[in-house]
Amino acid sequence: MAPRNAEQEKEILEWVFAVLDDAVPEGDFADILKNGVILCKLMNKIAPNSIPKFKEKGPAFLLMENVQSFVTAAKKYGVPDEEVFQTPDLFEARNIPQVVVCLFALGRTTQKHPEYEGPAIGPKMATKNERNFTEEQILAGRNSQISLQAGSNKGASQAGHGGMGNTRHM
Repeated sequence: MAPRNAEQEKEILEWVFAVLDDAVPEGDFADILKNGVILCKLMNKIAPNSIPKFKEKGPAFLLMENVQSFVTAAKKYGVPDEEVFQTPDLFEARNIPQVVVCLFALGRTTQKHPEYEGPAIGPKMATKNERNFTEEQILAGRNSQISLQAGSNKGASQAGHGGMGNTRHM
């Protein structure tokens, strides 16, 4: 498990509350997000009605359902499975860095959705850059030799280098 990175946690909290158009509360990253209410509000702001019902208060098992609802909605929105966290990672603070990874992935994924107009976070997503070469260009590339592959060593040799493990005689 990767160590926690306070700078990344601060950056992701600032993004979350910028999307929600709210002030960042004081406190620990995990404690702020633990009950899943903020995550559900975030998901509903990014993709309206993606989590129609969630609990604001209640016993632990009901609040854990909030976190699970967020994870399910994030996957449906397009966050890759390998970047999503498990409910105990956040609720029991088992793997907070994975929660940060998931939120960064969610921020990146919003760039693929033209209907999202909120603040962005993370690098710009790559777009397809297809190239079309003629058959003539493909053959010219295949049959040519790149100068670095020509094998010239400009007179250098291994003469006097002895075998592996031998001492150097001065």
